[in-house]
Amino acid sequence: MATSKPTVRNSTESILGAAWQRRGILACLLWPPSLLFRLIGALRRALYAAGWLRSTRLPVPVIVVGNIFVGGTGKTPLTIWLVQMLRQAGYVPGVISRGYAAPSTDGKPSVQHVSATSLAAEVGDEPLLIATHGQCPVVVGRNRVAAAEALLQAHPEVNLILSDDGLQHYRLQRDIEIMLFDSRGVGNGWLLPAGPLREPASRRRDFTIVNAASIPSSMPAASIRMQLAGEHAVQLADPAQVRSLSDLRDPALRLAAAAGIGNPQRFFSMLSAAGLVFEALALPDHYDFSDNPFAALTVDLILITEKDAVKCRQIETIKHDPRIWVVPVTAQIDPALSHQIHQILEKLRGHPTA
Repeated sequence: MATSKPTVRNSTESILGAAWQRRGILACLLWPPSLLFRLIGALRRALYAAGWLRSTRLPVPVIVVGNIFVGGTGKTPLTIWLVQMLRQAGYVPGVISRGYAAPSTDGKPSVQHVSATSLAAEVGDEPLLIATHGQCPVVVGRNRVAAAEALLQAHPEVNLILSDDGLQHYRLQRDIEIMLFDSRGVGNGWLLPAGPLREPASRRRDFTIVNAASIPSSMPAASIRMQLAGEHAVQLADPAQVRSLSDLRDPALRLAAAAGIGNPQRFFSMLSAAGLVFEALALPDHYDFSDNPFAALTVDLILITEKDAVKCRQIETIKHDPRIWVVPVTAQIDPALSHQIHQILEKLRGHPTA
């Protein structure tokens, strides 16, 4: 949601974000209600495990890519990487996500199919980015079972479902769980509201991916490192115009960088590592740009994320601004991950593996 002062993060979010990195006074005051949150979560998981709450098995394998850390950790680039990796391995993947599917008017679960021409305000910025770069079927809906069933009905060629987020959506049975963290690790290790975790750090999963330059000590020894790499920028108004980030080190250029993602510092750190000096503009996650945060900037170039670009391209007052350049990123992940996932999926298909 947009704010009247887009140049600063939401103050409550900032205060909690800082408190969640240590077990200080505020975190300790919030610890008692976190025990109730933990109990409710454990009871819900137990009810699904015992069959008291119904879950659904799809006719194709399901991989859930999610996090237990509140906020963004880099799920969308990882999901796009997985789509491409699985396609190269011979699969036909489709993606489901919560997105912003419109409310239902007939009593049935609401779902919406996403295409490269969908409006970010209607389907969500992340699903739109996946549909654009992943070149695969994408369906959004709060009920991920309904979204997956709608996807399979519309695209019977799909033989594997990727769920973008949804670790806590236990109604959908899954074959592989990938849990993603970043440089913040597990924070103070406590659950909401005393800490940043939706579920205990000890929660089972098949793979742990850490989106960071180095893996924090709080992560399991078997964690796999991932980094988001960007080497060039593309002009928003004219995508034919491309400049390498190294070209932007010119001290005469006045630069700004803006990011409306879960952890803007990750984007800023990547640009700093490329040798750029800039004014940082941290926006709330999923910022809708209804108020133009760039209008008052007196700079030559403004660097933004691809996630923000899918919305900016659909806003008349922004999309023609020649100062705005998009920095595409790609996920760089240990090749061992693709090999391990491929082996698991081959076993699910009944094929012997080496």
